[in-house]
Amino acid sequence: MRLTKPTLFTNIPVTCEEKDLPGDLFNQLMRDDPSTVNGAEILMLGEMLTLPQNFGNIFLGETFSSYISVHNDSNQVVKDILVKADLQTSSQRLNLSASNAAVAELKPDCCIDDVIHHEVKEIGTHILVCAVSYTTQGGEKMYFRKFFKFQVLKPLDVKTKFYNAESDLSSVTDEVFLEAQIQNITTSPMFMEKVSLEPSIMYNVAELNSVSQAGECVTTFGSRAYLQPMDTRQYLYCLKPKKEFAEKAGIIKGVTVIGKLDIVWKTNLGERGRLQTSQLQRMAPGYGDVRLSLEAIPDTVNLEEPFHITCKITNCSSERTMDLVLEMCNTNSIHWCGISGRQLGKLHPSSSLCLALTLLSSVQGLQSVSGLRLTDTFLKRTYEYDDIAQVCVVSSAIKVES
Repeated sequence: MRLTKPTLFTNIPVTCEEKDLPGDLFNQLMRDDPSTVNGAEILMLGEMLTLPQNFGNIFLGETFSSYISVHNDSNQVVKDILVKADLQTSSQRLNLSASNAAVAELKPDCCIDDVIHHEVKEIGTHILVCAVSYTTQGGEKMYFRKFFKFQVLKPLDVKTKFYNAESDLSSVTDEVFLEAQIQNITTSPMFMEKVSLEPSIMYNVAELNSVSQAGECVTTFGSRAYLQPMDTRQYLYCLKPKKEFAEKAGIIKGVTVIGKLDIVWKTNLGERGRLQTSQLQRMAPGYGDVRLSLEAIPDTVNLEEPFHITCKITNCSSERTMDLVLEMCNTNSIHWCGISGRQLGKLHPSSSLCLALTLLSSVQGLQSVSGLRLTDTFLKRTYEYDDIAQVCVVSSAIKVES
């Protein structure tokens, strides 16, 4: 017999108004019904609990508990009774018996009881195999088995999306934002106790699912953490490379392991479930041989007044030294100040250099910084960088706050 929590007893309230023919009869019957709540008889939920009437549903991540009883129905004493409980899944067979030692004897009308527990980690068909072997008084060895088949269902649908912070300043460059969409695909509400991200060794993680109000941390989902059937909730996390990895140009590229989600929930009367996803992988953006990122840029600048930006140029190659030349090409709105075609010198593998540049805008509004060209004189290869960042250009009559 499967061991599960009971459920709240429900009834169907039948009532009518006093002027109707039954008068107060139906209301009095509900008040006398021991299963109703005193003073709230018309509610369907009562104060009594109902024992499980069937096997019910079991979901991935929950703990399967079962009560096994071997009863001697005969009038003879049997000896050397061995009870074995195995759980057969699609991929493995697990021994769930608490003890593998045989019981010396079992008298008539006596029982051998055992309770087994197992955290379900696979979906699909499961078969509980209960095998009993014993010896009769005549010395004959007997053996029989019973099979109990049940299905393990999927409780949650988890989808993940990655967003790269590519256009921000270097303090947040290489940040990765992970959005996890979790949907309750069961038929009952869930209390989401914990949803956390366990990062890999390359990243530090910050949860973005709470806000500070009056000095207290308050969840963005409100005071009620229930997830109704077929409802979806979105969780957001920010991952930053650890310093020892971020400083090594090109080390975080290709397919990298981000971490795994740890989800804990409760259903009905506190039945607990837990799921851990497999390691989440992300394809890091490719920067080619040379990467150009911004170290500093103002948000707002004055029209036709020079402003300064700081760029960082990184040689992403692990084995080739580059000899770079910088060219600055004007656009319709952005005009570079300085000498174009100047030599930047040699840049060794996995090394970087910072470059201060000056430019101005001749058009108001949100303008895109474009027009930088880097040429590797060794390979005669040119790398173009457009839409590096955006700045808000306002009239010089408007004072820009520093």
